[in-house]
Amino acid sequence: MSPLQPISVFEHTVLNLKDNPALLKALQGYYGQGVPYYSLVHNGVKFNSHVGVLQVGKQVIEVLPKAEREDGDKQKWRGTLIDMLRAVRLLKASPTGNAALRIKPNHLLDLYFELFVDEVEKLVQKGLIKRYRKTEGNLTALKGSIHFARHLQLNHTHQERFYVRHGTYDQQHLLHQLLYKTLRLLFRINTNMQLNSRIGSLLLHFPEQEGIKVTEATFEKIGYNRKNEDYRQAIDIAKMILLKFHPDINRGGQDVLALMFDMNRLWEEFLYSSLRKDERIGHLVSKQTSRYFWKPDEGYRTRMRPDIWINVGKGEHIVLDTKWKNLNGYNPSVEDLRQMYVYHDYFEAKKVALVYPGNPQNNSHGRYYLPMRDELSERRCSVICIEPSADIRTWEKEICAQVTEWIRK
Repeated sequence: MSPLQPISVFEHTVLNLKDNPALLKALQGYYGQGVPYYSLVHNGVKFNSHVGVLQVGKQVIEVLPKAEREDGDKQKWRGTLIDMLRAVRLLKASPTGNAALRIKPNHLLDLYFELFVDEVEKLVQKGLIKRYRKTEGNLTALKGSIHFARHLQLNHTHQERFYVRHGTYDQQHLLHQLLYKTLRLLFRINTNMQLNSRIGSLLLHFPEQEGIKVTEATFEKIGYNRKNEDYRQAIDIAKMILLKFHPDINRGGQDVLALMFDMNRLWEEFLYSSLRKDERIGHLVSKQTSRYFWKPDEGYRTRMRPDIWINVGKGEHIVLDTKWKNLNGYNPSVEDLRQMYVYHDYFEAKKVALVYPGNPQNNSHGRYYLPMRDELSERRCSVICIEPSADIRTWEKEICAQVTEWIRK
């Protein structure tokens, strides 16, 4: 049976599923159960600011970013999303071993799946590492130390046996358990026919592992050293896949794999990484510097945290807040402007700006009014719009150029 064609939509749009009741029912069933990427509407779903890929059973739904109302080029925005993820290191900059991916990716999942397979193939070819682990069991040879309580309980009539605890040096350990679990999952849900044989071959050559339950805490147990550093990339991808997988708990429904990213957060990270690369101001840029803002009589204090803080020296600071939306020539929201006003005080900011994707012709600079008076103060807030580019390097350079020019004015 040929794989289903991926469905591609843009963020903040409605996907009408009147003619696909099975998919609609599955999405309705998973709404609010760890899949908070859409809301329910009549005969469909409406996606929010998250972008990426949802796989429901064998059906893939690709949600793409779009900063310009008139630009509906899905191929362009698919490439832009992949490049942004690479820039902020959520996707490896280049595939291993080859100048280009061996498969033709239909969507973002294909890229992650092949990168994972590439990494595991490298590990298998190099030789999987072994580790000591503690084991115990009823053996016919004395090995390690006798567990006397269990030995007396089990071997009263079998004096030829010994219940012992001993160390075993083999390939059965947490790193391999995570990789094996991910391979088994990909073998079940992968829709790209070109990857099927490679995943199957890896499962044949990979030592079978004990099944484990995976949570965020599982990955916190992993420590890297010279011996296992080569595992880091594969484990990072395994973490992303395993923690984003939502198995069907009702049986008879469809599993969901949600590899989705908050576009507001991704825009913030992309802007930050672009500025950090600039030799002129990169060393001055910090992310999410915080200050205490409010404290209840009982309880925890509340912090205020702007997206990007720039220390230009001599006690002068600059605050940038990023917003992934196109103003289309309109003023920023009152909430955004109010937030920037407070940054003047709490961060002693000389200048503040809201940074949006959009046409630079819509850049603007304005002043706040004095409290309780119909007079303008010296406090300013700027609006910086940066045109998205299909070439990620051009876009990064334009970000640095516009921000540094604004700082110098």
